[in-house]
Amino acid sequence: MHSVTEEAAQRTNLALSNQMEMLTFYLTDEQLYGINVFKIIEMIETPSRISRVPQSHPSVCGVIDFRGKPITVIDLSQSVGLAPVDFRQELSHVIICEYNNHVHGFLVSRPEQLLNRNWEDIRRPTGLLTKSASLVAIAYGDNEEAIQLLDIERILAEVLGLEQTLTPGLAVIDTGGEEMKRVLVVDDSRAARMFITSVLEQMGIPSVALDSGQGALDYLAGLAEQNELDEIGMIISDIEMPGMDGFTFTRLLKENPRLSSLHVLLHTSMSNPSNRLKAEQVGADDFLAKFNPDELAGRVSGVLTRRKAA
Repeated sequence: MHSVTEEAAQRTNLALSNQMEMLTFYLTDEQLYGINVFKIIEMIETPSRISRVPQSHPSVCGVIDFRGKPITVIDLSQSVGLAPVDFRQELSHVIICEYNNHVHGFLVSRPEQLLNRNWEDIRRPTGLLTKSASLVAIAYGDNEEAIQLLDIERILAEVLGLEQTLTPGLAVIDTGGEEMKRVLVVDDSRAARMFITSVLEQMGIPSVALDSGQGALDYLAGLAEQNELDEIGMIISDIEMPGMDGFTFTRLLKENPRLSSLHVLLHTSMSNPSNRLKAEQVGADDFLAKFNPDELAGRVSGVLTRRKAA
């Protein structure tokens, strides 16, 4: 039996080799879904006592006690337009996860298994699946059954709300009349890209938003070929992305002599300390948990102000 240290080391090696470990589960449509194990704290049977929250979103089942703290439970089925889980009559489970420095519970019909997959084998939705705003990627199980990866960030934004407005007067950058450098935003979640670009717009900072690590590397290589790389002031990148995760993207960028001087901020919902350590190992210049508009603005202002001074 592996020790906790060995297990943590194995998961670190997975993350640093462009792989992820996912827990698969079923919702009420009997389709298979998945979530990154790094975000999971614990999985429990749905408690018999769930306290309703008045005037909450329909997908919020209520609040449970988890280790002495109140945790909001969201019915993932209902949040994506499916029939709700009948948790009062049927056996179901709650996956306790940490997203964006907050702990949430996600109600599912039943768990399935743990799987390791390379991010290169995780694909973007195609065909009719592209119409689902809550879906970011597709993987496949050992029997070739499709595993749908949900845009949890979008679900949390829609169900619990997401503050995007900066505190008035915060992080105003004095350009001294110079043209503001662009910020490259790399995130597979449409909701996350909209959040980040909204913050940048409020600061008067132009941006380019791309949805993949490989696309970002190609874009930067093109700028380098045209001697236009100095137009990019910094990069804000997610970690979890199909095809190439943010750790691999950062490592490849820092290994490229033409791109290595670019400032990379890994901006992620995987906010635990082990991911901060992995960010340092691959050469990221900064690490920030999603989504705090004032804190993001402060980090961006600090980088662009220093680069202007240089």
